[in-house]
Amino acid sequence: MVNALDQVPPDFLHALGTLRKAQCRKELHLAEIPAPARLAPFAVALGAEVMAQGAGTAAPPLHGPAAMALAAAGTGEDSDTELATGRFILLHDPEGSAVWDGEFRIVTYIRAELEPDMGNDEMLGTVAWTWLVEALENHDAPYRAAGGTATRVLSESFGTLSERPGTIDIELRASWTPATPDVTAHLEAWSDMVCTFAGLPPLPDGVTPLPQRRRN
Repeated sequence: MVNALDQVPPDFLHALGTLRKAQCRKELHLAEIPAPARLAPFAVALGAEVMAQGAGTAAPPLHGPAAMALAAAGTGEDSDTELATGRFILLHDPEGSAVWDGEFRIVTYIRAELEPDMGNDEMLGTVAWTWLVEALENHDAPYRAAGGTATRVLSESFGTLSERPGTIDIELRASWTPATPDVTAHLEAWSDMVCTFAGLPPLPDGVTPLPQRRRN
């Protein structure tokens, strides 16, 4: 990252402005995090998490793998539980990149815990990728050169931690090139993806999500 604002390319400044316009679901806790320094001359990164709220907090009903995972784990209502987490990184190289097929690249990561039966589904990776493609299409976020990897992560505990139940997580690492420096729709599509991984139901038609406040 650069130290002086006047050294930042106008296209990257424009892209940053479009990120600030994104309206993400209020269940998503979004905050700026340190950006990787070696992937591109200019970069900005956002971290996100979706939490299952504890007692006394109104929370939307959970659907899908997140709900099953919480039920299987016997999660109580006295503490918040992380349902999904993710990172959204916008890269910019004014010289362009043949690999990216453009001057911008979006790199993302999403992880969520699954119910064991769901984690053994051979179609899980295909479903995760479909969620990403559909989210971009639903938000009219034009893109090209998309690629990604879906991974199932099995965690087992031993010794003094042997009483902990095993877990299965799904991880999706993906990247794509936005067709223009306006990346508002791309961030909104990705935020919906994180909420989908968390098992939250989609917003009803005609409901506008509230702008997310930045956490300190």
